[in-house]
Amino acid sequence: METGSPENTGTAGDQRAGDGPEWTGLPPGLLRMRRLLLVVWLGLLTIGLALLLGLLAGPTWTAFALLPPAVMAWGWVMLGRNWASWRYAERADDLLISRGVLWREETVVPYGRMQLVEVTSGPVERHFGLASVQLHTAAAATDATIPGLDPAEAERLRDRLTELGEARSAGL
Repeated sequence: METGSPENTGTAGDQRAGDGPEWTGLPPGLLRMRRLLLVVWLGLLTIGLALLLGLLAGPTWTAFALLPPAVMAWGWVMLGRNWASWRYAERADDLLISRGVLWREETVVPYGRMQLVEVTSGPVERHFGLASVQLHTAAAATDATIPGLDPAEAERLRDRLTELGEARSAGL
């Protein structure tokens, strides 16, 4: 993942060469987890569909069981593109989160507006050694999540954001 390139930075003030934020991409473990889940679920669907169609409709209809593997191939590529689009940057006064392939979305969360920073990890995420950071702000529309981080990085980010948020809100 390319970091800090001027054409991919946030606001107009950050567009000067070398003046942009330092972007951090997501670790490859998230991509591995999502691709494995894709293969498992669509693989099971393929087998079930082939058996069901073969038993109920005849061998000619089992050709429709090739649809899930086609979706799997397309999903494999799309998951890679989606994973590569996620990145975040810590700046002096706020946190930037950028994502999206067709529709780019960039969220700016000022440290002083953060009310709660959570680190969550479900059973599948824990198995792959991943955690997510969820930011809650005063406005529900600006809640943001950074998925698939290494648990140590998620805790470091939580502690840093909490510390910066307390320092910024104390000055209000």
